[in-house]
Amino acid sequence: MIISAIELREIRLPLIHFFETSFGRTTDRRIILARVIGPHGTEGWGECTAGEGPFYSEEWTETAWNTLKDFLAPMVVGHEVQGAADVFHLMKRVRGHRMAKAAIETACWDLEAKRAGVPLWQHLGGVHQEIPCGVSIGVQGSADALLEKIEKELAAGYQRIKIKIKPGWDVDIVRRVRERFPEIRLMGDANSAYSLADIDLFKTLDEFNLMMIEQPLSHDDMFDHAKLQRQIHTSICLDESIKTPEDAAHAIELGACRIINLKLGRVGGHAQAKQLERVAREKQIPVWCGGMLESGVGRAHNIAMATLAGFTLPGDVSASARYWHEDIIDPPVTVTANGTIRVLDKPGIGFEVNRGRVEHLTVRSGRITA
Repeated sequence: MIISAIELREIRLPLIHFFETSFGRTTDRRIILARVIGPHGTEGWGECTAGEGPFYSEEWTETAWNTLKDFLAPMVVGHEVQGAADVFHLMKRVRGHRMAKAAIETACWDLEAKRAGVPLWQHLGGVHQEIPCGVSIGVQGSADALLEKIEKELAAGYQRIKIKIKPGWDVDIVRRVRERFPEIRLMGDANSAYSLADIDLFKTLDEFNLMMIEQPLSHDDMFDHAKLQRQIHTSICLDESIKTPEDAAHAIELGACRIINLKLGRVGGHAQAKQLERVAREKQIPVWCGGMLESGVGRAHNIAMATLAGFTLPGDVSASARYWHEDIIDPPVTVTANGTIRVLDKPGIGFEVNRGRVEHLTVRSGRITA
């Protein structure tokens, strides 16, 4: 397979409702889309999931744009590879920048699946034709607003509720949620907002029967997480700390987590995600698909990845309508009344990119050729 050109577009997509974490508040998404063009004009689409600032990780929209345009795309365009699984290796000389790499790499998987005439989820080796869905709910203006939002999401059928926590919005909030919803599958996501000095807080959270606490300590730590896991009953789930399959193996060996949040952009694309999923599955560590406020393109890739055998817990892959007045794909992603997403059997990601909508939202574009 030879990629003859890569087209980059940055779109601005306003959220229906702000999303707040310990990093801050997001109201509009700046999203980079990658369209790879293969033999005979065939195409595939991918999305860079980097945020608007360097808070979740060191990558953000501006660095991703320049890295894609000046380094990664030229490394891929015009070079022959056996298949999409080899594209990540073409970009190996660039250290890090996995979200930028994933934009191109996932687009190549979409292209390859379309050329083969098969759904991407099958092409990846997926086994689940229906995936369980949860929701991620950001910090709200009040506890009552949070409870109301949870009520709405449960009525929509979602199987698991994740709430963002941060200092000052943690134990009392979790207690209020548990008092109102004693039986729901509930987890808290700290996004690295705490340290080992907060051990008593985490022991208190043990009282609330949480599925897991996600990334409570530093974004690049495993050792302190291992110390914390030994002292609390609630399972720790690692997110930001796991960037490679090797990271996953090390974290499991150290006892730093019992669950892993696998984000496609964070690990660099489908080939790396498949390797990481296998490492976790062989060690009997469940994984689930995390979200990064993706547009429909990134969401479609998440659905495909979440069909792999190791994805046994509800992920953050939810309906387009939770985030966007109008998505950039047709049809939009929908969730069944039972809180699941059924995969589509069309070739590639299974959804059509709405070119007119993308064009309307585009604020800059570029094309890299051989």
